[in-house]
Amino acid sequence: MRWRKLKQHKKQSKQEQKPTIPYAGIADKIKAFITDMFMIYIPILYIITYLVMDGKDDFKASSFGPFFGVLLYGLIDAIFISRTGQTPGKKAYTIQVVDINSLQKISFLRAFWRFIVFVLVASTIFALLVPFFRTDRRSLHDLLTRTTLIRVTK
Repeated sequence: MRWRKLKQHKKQSKQEQKPTIPYAGIADKIKAFITDMFMIYIPILYIITYLVMDGKDDFKASSFGPFFGVLLYGLIDAIFISRTGQTPGKKAYTIQVVDINSLQKISFLRAFWRFIVFVLVASTIFALLVPFFRTDRRSLHDLLTRTTLIRVTK
């Protein structure tokens, strides 16, 4: 009887030592993404459309314009994430992008790679459903780049 209680106590102590990571929720991730689109991507598209090109008709006819807009957005996103771990939208919803193992900020190259992987996997329905079936709510691009989004306390 005594051995059984001792064994149960060891199992409980191992579970208690495991640190809990405050993962960000899906709703906050979506709201942060939409905020970033309006604060960063839409102004980029406006500048490309009306200052670089001659208007919306030239922008629609060009394949360079949208590609350059996405590339510029990815660079700006990677700069924000590598410096502070947050974009303006993520900061508004107290979310930070960190490495899954060390919970530290990630480098510029890794942040840019995370954006490229996001663009590639966002076109599949499977990638959109992955966070709903995981307890840590990590997206497919976060799994592939070994990052996660956590809640930041102020």
